[in-house]
Amino acid sequence: MEKILYLMRHGETEFNVRKKIQGWCDSPLTEIGIQQAKIAGTFFSNNQIEIDHAYSSTSERASDTLEIVTDNQIPYRRLKGLKEWNFGAFEGESEHLNPPIPYGDFFFFFFGECEEQMRERLANTLKTIMDSADHQTVLAVSHGAACRGFMRSWAQNQQVDQKSRLKNCCILKFIYKADEFHLVDIINHDFSQIQEQLGPIKSMQSHNTKKQPEDVS
Repeated sequence: MEKILYLMRHGETEFNVRKKIQGWCDSPLTEIGIQQAKIAGTFFSNNQIEIDHAYSSTSERASDTLEIVTDNQIPYRRLKGLKEWNFGAFEGESEHLNPPIPYGDFFFFFFGECEEQMRERLANTLKTIMDSADHQTVLAVSHGAACRGFMRSWAQNQQVDQKSRLKNCCILKFIYKADEFHLVDIINHDFSQIQEQLGPIKSMQSHNTKKQPEDVS
């Protein structure tokens, strides 16, 4: 039987704006991030998608995003297995200290995770979720690098271009069948109305986050 997983990245955070490395450390959603989550929520309502179970990373930026997206109408569980890549000693430091992509095992040698550990953690967590009884249409809110790593783990099954950027509140739609995930869509939202609502200063702050080396945090 086919099931559907909507894997989502959280909204813009203070560390995104300040260009800080943000893995297991946390920072709150900005006002723009809050508005992004509200717009992302309309994707589900406009398409009459009924989520039967919801999960988020234990990081507040992810759980806050989920609560806004669902308008606090769906109970959910917070799972450590959905957390961002652990960047070890680089947590909270400037993004210019990031190594060249791909990161591979780099952060493992600085008390963090290697890429394979992060991918395995996400895969095990999401497979456990999707194998649960009465889980047909699931929303899970996680993080940029975690979503990207999970997507790459199932590259052989993808039906869309995996090079697409995973912007804040991006949604990855997977079909889960026969113990495998198949990526069928990447949904990036139109946030142009946020610029009109919040004015040029907030828009400039958001624009400055769009050139990160990878879809992290």
